[in-house]
Amino acid sequence: MNSSVASIPFVKVCACGNDFLLIEGAAINGKPSPKELSEVTVRICDRHNGVGADGVEWMYPHPTADVEIRLINNDGSEAEISGNGTRCVAAYLCAEGKKEKVAIQTGAGLKICNLTAKSGPVYEFEAKMGEAVISPELIIRLEETNLGTSEVRGIPVSMGNPHYVVFVPDCPSTWREQAASIQRCSSHFPHGVNVEMVIADGKHDVSVRFFERGVGETQSSGTGSCASAVAAIATGHVGSPVRVHTPGGLHTVRTEGNCVYLRGSARLVCSGEFFLT
Repeated sequence: MNSSVASIPFVKVCACGNDFLLIEGAAINGKPSPKELSEVTVRICDRHNGVGADGVEWMYPHPTADVEIRLINNDGSEAEISGNGTRCVAAYLCAEGKKEKVAIQTGAGLKICNLTAKSGPVYEFEAKMGEAVISPELIIRLEETNLGTSEVRGIPVSMGNPHYVVFVPDCPSTWREQAASIQRCSSHFPHGVNVEMVIADGKHDVSVRFFERGVGETQSSGTGSCASAVAAIATGHVGSPVRVHTPGGLHTVRTEGNCVYLRGSARLVCSGEFFLT
Protein backbone atom coordinates (compact mmCIF):
# COMPACT_ATOMS: atom_id res chain seq x y z
CA MET A 1 0.00 0.00 0.00
CA ASN A 2 1.14 3.54 -0.83
CA SER A 3 1.47 5.27 2.56
CA SER A 4 0.36 8.57 0.97
CA VAL A 5 -3.09 7.16 0.21
CA ALA A 6 -5.59 7.77 3.01
CA SER A 7 -7.59 4.70 3.95
CA ILE A 8 -10.25 3.53 6.41
CA PRO A 9 -9.98 0.09 8.04
CA PHE A 10 -13.24 -1.84 8.14
CA VAL A 11 -14.67 -5.18 9.15
CA LYS A 12 -17.58 -6.63 7.19
CA VAL A 13 -20.16 -8.70 9.09
CA CYS A 14 -23.37 -10.28 7.80
CA ALA A 15 -26.49 -11.15 9.82
CA CYS A 16 -28.98 -13.28 7.89
CA GLY A 17 -28.08 -11.62 4.59
CA ASN A 18 -28.16 -8.09 6.07
CA ASP A 19 -24.56 -6.86 5.69
CA PHE A 20 -22.77 -4.07 7.51
CA LEU A 21 -19.35 -2.47 7.63
CA LEU A 22 -18.03 -1.79 11.13
CA ILE A 23 -15.72 1.20 11.36
CA GLU A 24 -14.10 2.89 14.33
CA GLY A 25 -15.18 6.52 14.47
CA ALA A 26 -11.56 7.52 15.05
CA ALA A 27 -10.70 6.16 11.58
CA ILE A 28 -11.67 9.54 10.15
CA ASN A 29 -9.30 12.27 11.31
CA GLY A 30 -10.80 15.21 13.12
CA LYS A 31 -14.51 15.51 13.80
CA PRO A 32 -16.40 14.95 10.54
CA SER A 33 -19.67 16.77 10.02
CA PRO A 34 -22.86 14.71 9.57
CA LYS A 35 -22.67 15.51 5.84
CA GLU A 36 -19.09 14.26 5.58
CA LEU A 37 -19.90 11.07 7.50
CA SER A 38 -22.87 10.50 5.24
CA GLU A 39 -20.77 11.00 2.10
CA VAL A 40 -18.09 8.54 3.24
CA THR A 41 -20.76 5.99 4.11
CA VAL A 42 -22.36 6.24 0.66
CA ARG A 43 -18.98 5.76 -1.02
CA ILE A 44 -17.86 2.77 0.99
CA CYS A 45 -21.28 1.05 0.80
CA ASP A 46 -21.45 1.29 -2.99
CA ARG A 47 -21.62 -2.28 -4.31
CA HIS A 48 -19.68 -1.48 -7.49
CA ASN A 49 -17.11 1.17 -6.54
CA GLY A 50 -16.94 0.54 -2.80
CA VAL A 51 -16.92 -2.44 -0.47
CA GLY A 52 -20.68 -2.87 -0.55
CA ALA A 53 -23.10 -3.05 2.39
CA ASP A 54 -26.57 -2.14 3.60
CA GLY A 55 -25.01 0.37 5.98
CA VAL A 56 -22.14 1.32 8.29
CA GLU A 57 -22.11 0.93 12.04
CA TRP A 58 -19.75 3.69 13.20
CA MET A 59 -18.29 2.68 16.58
CA TYR A 60 -17.29 5.04 19.39
CA PRO A 61 -16.11 4.67 23.01
CA HIS A 62 -18.82 4.90 25.68
CA PRO A 63 -18.31 5.51 29.42
CA THR A 64 -20.51 2.63 30.61
CA ALA A 65 -21.35 0.41 27.61
CA ASP A 66 -18.84 -1.69 25.65
CA VAL A 67 -19.37 0.56 22.63
CA GLU A 68 -21.66 3.23 21.22
CA ILE A 69 -22.78 2.84 17.63
CA ARG A 70 -24.21 5.20 15.04
CA LEU A 71 -25.97 3.64 12.06
CA ILE A 72 -25.78 5.30 8.64
CA ASN A 73 -27.68 3.57 5.82
CA ASN A 74 -26.14 3.07 2.41
CA ASP A 75 -28.05 6.07 1.03
CA GLY A 76 -26.43 8.31 3.66
CA SER A 77 -29.46 8.63 5.93
CA GLU A 78 -29.17 7.95 9.65
CA ALA A 79 -31.35 5.43 11.51
CA GLU A 80 -31.97 4.89 15.20
CA ILE A 81 -31.04 1.21 15.25
CA SER A 82 -30.63 -1.99 13.29
CA GLY A 83 -31.18 -5.18 15.23
CA ASN A 84 -28.99 -7.06 12.78
CA GLY A 85 -26.34 -4.34 12.75
CA THR A 86 -26.22 -4.35 16.54
CA ARG A 87 -25.73 -8.12 16.50
CA CYS A 88 -22.93 -7.73 13.94
CA VAL A 89 -21.15 -5.35 16.30
CA ALA A 90 -21.62 -7.83 19.14
CA ALA A 91 -20.02 -10.58 17.05
CA TYR A 92 -17.03 -8.39 16.30
CA LEU A 93 -16.57 -7.43 19.96
CA CYS A 94 -16.88 -11.07 21.05
CA ALA A 95 -14.25 -12.09 18.53
CA GLU A 96 -11.90 -9.30 19.63
CA GLY A 97 -12.40 -9.52 23.39
CA LYS A 98 -13.61 -13.09 23.99
CA LYS A 99 -16.73 -11.68 25.63
CA GLU A 100 -20.02 -13.52 26.03
CA LYS A 101 -22.18 -10.54 27.03
CA VAL A 102 -22.00 -7.24 25.17
CA ALA A 103 -23.64 -3.94 26.09
CA ILE A 104 -24.17 -1.70 23.06
CA GLN A 105 -25.48 1.86 23.20
CA THR A 106 -27.63 2.57 20.14
CA GLY A 107 -29.76 5.48 19.01
CA ALA A 108 -32.72 3.53 20.45
CA GLY A 109 -31.14 2.91 23.84
CA LEU A 110 -28.90 0.30 25.44
CA LYS A 111 -29.10 -3.23 23.99
CA ILE A 112 -27.64 -6.30 25.68
CA CYS A 113 -26.48 -9.17 23.46
CA ASN A 114 -25.82 -12.55 25.08
CA LEU A 115 -23.74 -15.10 23.17
CA THR A 116 -25.59 -18.41 22.88
CA ALA A 117 -23.43 -20.31 20.37
CA LYS A 118 -20.27 -19.98 18.29
CA SER A 119 -18.90 -21.94 15.35
CA GLY A 120 -15.84 -20.52 13.59
CA PRO A 121 -16.70 -17.02 12.34
CA VAL A 122 -20.42 -17.46 13.10
CA TYR A 123 -21.79 -16.11 16.39
CA GLU A 124 -25.34 -16.52 17.66
CA PHE A 125 -26.90 -14.12 20.15
CA GLU A 126 -30.09 -13.45 21.98
CA ALA A 127 -30.51 -9.71 22.29
CA LYS A 128 -32.76 -7.89 24.72
CA MET A 129 -34.49 -5.46 22.36
CA GLY A 130 -36.71 -3.67 24.87
CA GLU A 131 -40.42 -2.94 24.69
CA ALA A 132 -42.42 -2.81 21.48
CA VAL A 133 -45.05 -0.09 21.09
CA ILE A 134 -47.97 -1.44 19.05
CA SER A 135 -50.55 0.97 17.65
CA PRO A 136 -54.08 0.22 16.38
CA GLU A 137 -54.55 -0.86 12.77
CA LEU A 138 -53.86 1.96 10.33
CA ILE A 139 -55.44 2.14 6.87
CA ILE A 140 -53.28 3.85 4.27
CA ARG A 141 -54.77 5.04 1.00
CA LEU A 142 -52.20 4.75 -1.76
CA GLU A 143 -51.87 7.39 -4.45
CA GLU A 144 -50.63 4.96 -7.11
CA THR A 145 -53.55 3.13 -8.71
CA ASN A 146 -51.40 0.84 -10.89
CA LEU A 147 -50.57 -1.36 -7.89
CA GLY A 148 -53.92 -3.11 -8.02
CA THR A 149 -55.04 -1.79 -4.63
CA SER A 150 -56.08 1.62 -3.37
CA GLU A 151 -55.60 1.01 0.33
CA VAL A 152 -53.48 -1.06 2.68
CA ARG A 153 -54.21 -2.17 6.24
CA GLY A 154 -51.28 -2.60 8.61
CA ILE A 155 -50.10 -2.42 12.20
CA PRO A 156 -47.67 0.38 13.17
CA VAL A 157 -45.02 -0.88 15.58
CA SER A 158 -42.08 0.95 17.17
CA MET A 159 -38.97 -0.96 18.19
CA GLY A 160 -37.19 2.33 18.81
CA ASN A 161 -37.53 2.77 15.04
CA PRO A 162 -40.78 2.85 13.02
CA HIS A 163 -42.37 -0.17 11.31
CA TYR A 164 -45.58 -0.85 9.40
CA VAL A 165 -46.55 -4.53 9.39
CA VAL A 166 -48.88 -5.72 6.63
CA PHE A 167 -50.40 -9.23 6.80
CA VAL A 168 -50.88 -10.87 3.41
CA PRO A 169 -52.00 -14.35 2.28
CA ASP A 170 -49.06 -14.37 -0.11
CA CYS A 171 -46.53 -11.79 -1.22
CA PRO A 172 -47.81 -9.99 -4.36
CA SER A 173 -45.45 -9.44 -7.29
CA THR A 174 -45.80 -5.67 -6.77
CA TRP A 175 -44.93 -5.78 -3.05
CA ARG A 176 -41.77 -3.67 -3.46
CA GLU A 177 -43.66 -0.92 -5.30
CA GLN A 178 -46.42 -1.11 -2.71
CA ALA A 179 -43.94 -0.84 0.16
CA ALA A 180 -42.24 2.14 -1.48
CA SER A 181 -45.65 3.79 -1.91
CA ILE A 182 -46.38 3.24 1.79
CA GLN A 183 -43.06 4.86 2.66
CA ARG A 184 -44.03 7.96 0.71
CA CYS A 185 -47.05 8.53 2.98
CA SER A 186 -45.23 11.18 4.96
CA SER A 187 -48.40 12.36 6.70
CA HIS A 188 -48.47 9.03 8.55
CA PHE A 189 -44.71 8.53 8.87
CA PRO A 190 -42.91 11.89 9.08
CA HIS A 191 -39.61 10.15 9.91
CA GLY A 192 -40.02 7.41 7.32
CA VAL A 193 -40.94 3.80 8.00
CA ASN A 194 -39.73 0.24 7.52
CA VAL A 195 -42.35 -1.93 5.82
CA GLU A 196 -42.84 -5.66 6.46
CA MET A 197 -45.04 -7.98 4.38
CA VAL A 198 -45.94 -10.89 6.65
CA ILE A 199 -47.43 -14.31 5.95
CA ALA A 200 -48.57 -16.30 9.00
CA ASP A 201 -47.48 -19.90 8.37
CA GLY A 202 -48.63 -21.61 11.55
CA LYS A 203 -48.97 -21.27 15.31
CA HIS A 204 -45.35 -20.16 15.76
CA ASP A 205 -44.10 -19.28 12.25
CA VAL A 206 -44.21 -16.25 9.97
CA SER A 207 -42.49 -15.50 6.66
CA VAL A 208 -41.48 -11.90 6.08
CA ARG A 209 -40.18 -9.65 3.29
CA PHE A 210 -38.55 -6.37 4.26
CA PHE A 211 -38.40 -2.93 2.63
CA GLU A 212 -36.33 -0.61 4.81
CA ARG A 213 -35.77 3.13 5.06
CA GLY A 214 -32.63 4.26 3.28
CA VAL A 215 -31.91 0.82 1.81
CA GLY A 216 -34.92 -0.70 0.04
CA GLU A 217 -35.35 -4.47 0.03
CA THR A 218 -33.11 -6.32 2.50
CA GLN A 219 -32.61 -10.03 3.05
CA SER A 220 -33.63 -9.69 6.68
CA SER A 221 -34.12 -7.20 9.48
CA GLY A 222 -33.70 -7.70 13.20
CA THR A 223 -36.07 -4.97 14.36
CA GLY A 224 -38.37 -5.82 11.43
CA SER A 225 -38.52 -9.43 12.60
CA CYS A 226 -39.36 -8.23 16.11
CA ALA A 227 -42.06 -5.87 14.81
CA SER A 228 -43.56 -8.59 12.61
CA ALA A 229 -43.58 -11.12 15.45
CA VAL A 230 -45.15 -8.85 18.08
CA ALA A 231 -47.77 -7.61 15.60
CA ALA A 232 -48.59 -11.23 14.72
CA ILE A 233 -48.89 -12.11 18.42
CA ALA A 234 -51.03 -9.06 19.17
CA THR A 235 -53.45 -9.86 16.32
CA GLY A 236 -53.75 -13.52 17.25
CA HIS A 237 -51.95 -14.94 14.22
CA VAL A 238 -49.25 -16.70 16.28
CA GLY A 239 -48.01 -17.26 19.80
CA SER A 240 -44.59 -16.68 21.39
CA PRO A 241 -41.94 -17.80 20.57
CA VAL A 242 -42.12 -16.93 16.87
CA ARG A 243 -39.84 -18.31 14.18
CA VAL A 244 -39.38 -15.53 11.63
CA HIS A 245 -38.39 -16.93 8.23
CA THR A 246 -36.60 -14.36 6.07
CA PRO A 247 -34.90 -14.66 2.66
CA GLY A 248 -31.55 -14.40 4.50
CA GLY A 249 -32.16 -16.86 7.33
CA LEU A 250 -34.03 -17.53 10.55
CA HIS A 251 -34.73 -15.26 13.50
CA THR A 252 -36.52 -16.32 16.66
CA VAL A 253 -38.47 -13.72 18.61
CA ARG A 254 -39.97 -14.26 22.04
CA THR A 255 -41.72 -12.01 24.51
CA GLU A 256 -41.30 -12.01 28.26
CA GLY A 257 -43.64 -9.56 29.94
CA ASN A 258 -43.30 -6.33 27.97
CA CYS A 259 -39.80 -7.12 26.73
CA VAL A 260 -38.92 -8.50 23.28
CA TYR A 261 -35.96 -10.84 22.76
CA LEU A 262 -34.34 -11.51 19.38
CA ARG A 263 -32.20 -14.55 18.58
CA GLY A 264 -30.13 -14.84 15.43
CA SER A 265 -26.65 -15.28 14.00
CA ALA A 266 -23.94 -12.99 12.65
CA ARG A 267 -20.98 -14.03 10.50
CA LEU A 268 -17.63 -12.27 10.30
CA VAL A 269 -16.97 -11.97 6.56
CA CYS A 270 -13.74 -10.08 5.99
CA SER A 271 -11.63 -7.08 6.97
CA GLY A 272 -9.67 -4.62 4.87
CA GLU A 273 -9.00 -1.00 3.97
CA PHE A 274 -11.04 1.36 1.86
CA PHE A 275 -8.95 3.94 -0.01
CA LEU A 276 -10.37 7.44 0.16
CA THR A 277 -8.43 8.80 -2.80
